[in-house]
Amino acid sequence: MEYIVSVNPYDGKPLEKYRIYSDGEIETVMERAESVFKTWKNEAVENRAGLLKNLAKALLKNKTNYAQLMTKEMGKPISQGIAEIEKCAWACDFYAKNAAGFLADDLIETEADESFISYDPIGCVLAIMPWNFPFWQVIRFAAPTLTAGNTVILKHASNVPGCGLALQELFKSAGYPEGSFQFILADHKQLESIIGNPIVQGVTLTGSEKAGRAIAAQAGKYLKKSVMELGGNNSCIVWEDADLDSHMDTMVMARMQNTGQSCIAAKRFIVVEAIYEEFLMKFRNKVHSLKSGDPMDNQTEIGVMAREDLAKTLAQQVKRSVDKGAKVLFGNNQSGSYYEPTILTEVVPGMPAFDEELFGPVAAIVKAKDREEAIALAANSKFGLGSMLFTEDITSARKIIGDIPDGAFFINEMVKSDPRLPFGGTKTSGYGRELSMEGMLEFVNKKTVYIKK
Repeated sequence: MEYIVSVNPYDGKPLEKYRIYSDGEIETVMERAESVFKTWKNEAVENRAGLLKNLAKALLKNKTNYAQLMTKEMGKPISQGIAEIEKCAWACDFYAKNAAGFLADDLIETEADESFISYDPIGCVLAIMPWNFPFWQVIRFAAPTLTAGNTVILKHASNVPGCGLALQELFKSAGYPEGSFQFILADHKQLESIIGNPIVQGVTLTGSEKAGRAIAAQAGKYLKKSVMELGGNNSCIVWEDADLDSHMDTMVMARMQNTGQSCIAAKRFIVVEAIYEEFLMKFRNKVHSLKSGDPMDNQTEIGVMAREDLAKTLAQQVKRSVDKGAKVLFGNNQSGSYYEPTILTEVVPGMPAFDEELFGPVAAIVKAKDREEAIALAANSKFGLGSMLFTEDITSARKIIGDIPDGAFFINEMVKSDPRLPFGGTKTSGYGRELSMEGMLEFVNKKTVYIKK
C-alpha cells in the first residue's frame, strides 16, 4: 500500500499522510461520475449556475483557512494565497452571471425550418492540476466545466493533497451532487488506465511541457478531447520610452509573484539599449526591497519554493547560464527550499536562462539594440504563452501584435489570467483555452441540429 506524505517546504516538517487510491477505488470513482452525469446533464443551466454563487460564498468565508493550507503545503506567501481564493470567487461569480448565455443555442439561418448549434456536455472530464496555484487552477477549469453539465475527477499534484481534499469538500458543501466533483490520489502509472477508460471523455492538464507531452500522447491514443496549459518563458519587452517609475512595481511583480513559480511570469526582460542602465538600476532596487521570510507572515513577499529539489534545479540552471557567460547582478543564494530573488544580466540565446523556463525567482535581463531586435528576441522561444510590452507608443505597439506568436499580448500590464478573457498558449506552451466563453465551450459537444417540418 503506497502513501503520499505532504511536507511544509518552509520548515521541512511532515504535515499529513495520505493513502493512494487502489485501482478498484478509482474505478468506483469513475462509475459514480458516470452515474451522476445522467441526471446532472439534465439539470437546468440556471440551477447549475446558481450553485456557483454558493461556491463563491464558501470560498470567501473560508479564504483564510484555504490560504493557510496552501502556505503549509507549497509555501505560497499567505497574502497571495488569500488573493488567490478571492480570484476563485470572482471566477465563480463571472460564470454564474454568464453561463446561461454562453450555453444558449446558437441559431443559424439555413434552408431548414430551424437550425442551430446545441452545446451539450460530454461527460466525465479528468483534470490533472499543478501545485503552484492549487485552488485557482482547479476552480478556473471546474467552474465552467461543471456548469456546462459535465462531471469532474481531479488528480491534483502530489505535494498538495490537502488542497485536493479541501476542494472536494468545498463543492460538496456548496450543494453539488455527490460524484459530480471528486478528488483522487493516484500515481502516474494509474493515469493511462484512467484516460483510457470509456467513462472519461476529456482530459485537461496544467503543468510542465514534459507532463503535457506524456498526457497529450495518452489522450491522443484513446482519442480523448484534451486541453494542455503548459510552461512558458514569457518576455517582458521594455522600449526606450517606457515609464519605468509608473510600471516598475508591475514588472517586478510579473517575475516574483508566487516566488516566481508561475507559468505566465515574466522570465526574460528584453530591454532596449537606450533605457537599459536606468531599467537595471530601478529593477535591482525594487527586487532588493522585497521582503523574504516566513510565508505565514502577512508582510512576506518572497516565501520558499514548493520543494527543495525545485530550488536545486533552478540553481543548476543559473549555474549553467553563468558558465556560458551570464553575470549575477543580485542574489543567487539557495538554502533548502529558499531561493533568493536573483537577477542575471548579459543573458543571450543559447543559455538556459534564455532558452528554458526558470520556474523560480530569477529574472534574466537581455539587452536589445532597438525595438525591432527586442521583438525578434521575444519571439525567439519554443514557448508561446504570453508577452508583455511597456511603452508610451501605443500606436506602434498595436502594429506589432501580429509579430508576437503567443496566446496573450499585454501592453503596459503583466500577463495575467482573467475570467473574462481566454487563457492559453501556442507552440510548446500547449493548446486549447480556459476561462471566458471559450473555456466553457472546450468540453462540450457543439452539436448541429437541423429541423425540417
